[in-house]
Amino acid sequence: MTESADQPPAAGDTAAASGNPSATLDHPLVSAVKPLVDAMGAELLGPEQAEQDDVVLAWEGRDVIAVRLPQLSDSLDHILAAMERRHGMPLADLDRKAKQSVVRTLEARGAFSVRHGVETVAGALGVSRFTVYNYLNREHAAKGE
Repeated sequence: MTESADQPPAAGDTAAASGNPSATLDHPLVSAVKPLVDAMGAELLGPEQAEQDDVVLAWEGRDVIAVRLPQLSDSLDHILAAMERRHGMPLADLDRKAKQSVVRTLEARGAFSVRHGVETVAGALGVSRFTVYNYLNREHAAKGE
């Protein structure tokens, strides 16, 4: 099976993320961080491929793997896709109460600090931007903000 550029290799693979067979992806550190990397929509790379903004993870003084963090807009898309998987259906098919809950969760995760975040979320929920703002305003009013 070949890996696409969008999908990091599986943690159990013995081939290196960079194609370097000496750097294995079955290292315990890689296995430990892979669920987090996947949840963030980040990318695993060989440490020699790391660029300035990448995070290089070391184990016992040796660089093992680099993590390339996604752009914020890509993170929002990844979060929305994960929420759809969690709910088992498209977010647009949820009832109003569930959509309000999704908006609360997304606000807590900073989704609305991303440029066009409200528009992106509204599209995923199948509602207008106005409706998303109403959900946010209701939540803030309930908190007394």
